[in-house]
Amino acid sequence: MEFLGTTQTASYCGPRKSCFLPEVAPTSLSQDSYRAYYLPGYRYLSSWRPSLFYKVSSFCPMDDGGGRLNAPLRPPTILPAVRSSLYARYSPHDWYKATCGQIRGSEAYRHWASRLNMDSTRLMQDKDQLIRLQQEDTGRNLGQRLSDIDFWRSELTYELERLLTQTRALDTAKRRLECAADEAQGPLQVALECLYNREKRMGIDLVHDDVEKNLIQEVDVIRACQDRMRRLAERIEQQLNINRDAQHALEKDLGDKNSAHFIDEKCYNLRNTSDSINFYHGVEKIDGTVSVPETWAKFSDDNIRYSQNARANSATLCEETEHTLEGTSEDMWRQWTNTNLAFDARICETADAKNKLQAQLAKTLQEIFQTENTIMLLERAIMAKECPLKVAQTRLEARTWRPNMELCRDVAQFKLVNEVYTIDDTLQTLKLRLREAQDTLQLLILNKARLEHDLLVKANSLFIDKEKCMGMRKTFPSTPRLVGYT
Repeated sequence: MEFLGTTQTASYCGPRKSCFLPEVAPTSLSQDSYRAYYLPGYRYLSSWRPSLFYKVSSFCPMDDGGGRLNAPLRPPTILPAVRSSLYARYSPHDWYKATCGQIRGSEAYRHWASRLNMDSTRLMQDKDQLIRLQQEDTGRNLGQRLSDIDFWRSELTYELERLLTQTRALDTAKRRLECAADEAQGPLQVALECLYNREKRMGIDLVHDDVEKNLIQEVDVIRACQDRMRRLAERIEQQLNINRDAQHALEKDLGDKNSAHFIDEKCYNLRNTSDSINFYHGVEKIDGTVSVPETWAKFSDDNIRYSQNARANSATLCEETEHTLEGTSEDMWRQWTNTNLAFDARICETADAKNKLQAQLAKTLQEIFQTENTIMLLERAIMAKECPLKVAQTRLEARTWRPNMELCRDVAQFKLVNEVYTIDDTLQTLKLRLREAQDTLQLLILNKARLEHDLLVKANSLFIDKEKCMGMRKTFPSTPRLVGYT
């Protein structure tokens, strides 16, 4: 039978050999003699009782070689009254042999007990040393575990700080994009207002000129820049969500590491004399672990790599934000300048045309004045020719009253007739010229009205371009505001 807690080579575990006395019949060991082994602290119902190792053995006489003991003994001739008591007694040889056997058996048992005590002492020393070595090894392992946790805690803390810094920079870039997009709304409204105002031009000035082309292009450029900035801001928002996810993973892992470090440090500082130690029966049978050292380290390494990828993408987005803001600011500034130059050129053209129209109007007015004078003179000339015509026609009419042969076609008659035709032709010519002068005057007046209308149109166009449009376009957001700095 093997006892729990003993070595296989213990001397008392093998078959016992007798030294001097005959081998004692082995005592049957039952559950009443020995109990199962229990760990310290376990309760059991029945108390422990030491085995007495005692058994009454029956003495069997053996032959010593002479054959005397096997021969039937003849009792002496005694009285019948005491014969029955003589059969119940032993011989001296039996007494001597039983005493020697008892002594040798006692010596064997005592020797076996001494060996058992020495082996038990050595066993206790070995087990104490084993437990002490295992406890020291466990302490070293806990110390190494604390070092590993400290290493990953420092790595997680460093990565978390860098991630938070990059996240703040990315959030600042997003706010700059939003501010720049909102700041570009002002120039966009100015360009749209200029287009709306220029729709109020009249007549021939309602032309699709370079100014209108530049204004339309400016609106397209500003809207395109706003779309670029808003799309980039949406990408940054998505990256910020990824960064928050990585931050949450790092913070949770770091919190778990801190809790594990606190627990392992508490375990590392526990000693056999600590007050907080206690029995927790069956705890060694519970396996609540979810990882091994490889997967444990890989989990933190994966979190750090995920955070590093998020930081790299965030840095790329920050650089893209800088380039986008610089590019959009430059594009909007360039288009704003081109539109202003187109406005200046158009204003100069309109002013020059207006000046020319004013000069033409002045000359037209002068011509109208001269034409009116000519008409007045022609009318006076026509009126002046009426009296000579009357005189000539009166002479001719009077000479028709000459009697008989006195109605002669003399030179005077020819001259009077010729004078009447001449005066009449002159009157027709003057009247024709008068009608031409009057027609010319009407044309001049119509041209004057057109010139005045054109001047009104040009003045309206100048007012719109110079006063309304350029009045709004005197100021443009500065470059720092266009790149998101408020």
